[in-house]
Amino acid sequence: MSQFPACPQCNSAYTYEDNNLFICPECGHEWSATATADAAEGEKVIRDSAGNVLQDGDTVTVIKDLKVKGSSLVVKIGTKVKGIRLVEGDHDIDCKIDGFGAMKLKSEFVKKA
Repeated sequence: MSQFPACPQCNSAYTYEDNNLFICPECGHEWSATATADAAEGEKVIRDSAGNVLQDGDTVTVIKDLKVKGSSLVVKIGTKVKGIRLVEGDHDIDCKIDGFGAMKLKSEFVKKA
């Protein structure tokens, strides 16, 4: 019926676009147009805090002091992390940090170096 994708919640074909959002008038669901484009590629794209696409093996820099759960240690701002691995889940970066060991980080707290 239209060139816009069907609603992911109710499969309605009557979606429309408003700025960078797709909106379903039947169920009221809103979703990002860029997320739809990324999903169409078939692969989940993980981006850093600045919007740069991250890949396995990249070097990133921590942009905020991060408390280590279960410890009194803190990963300081500006800490460089080399050779990251991207994984599924809430914490989508798996890495080793010198002085801390193996950790999982959220991509929203790092920027590509």
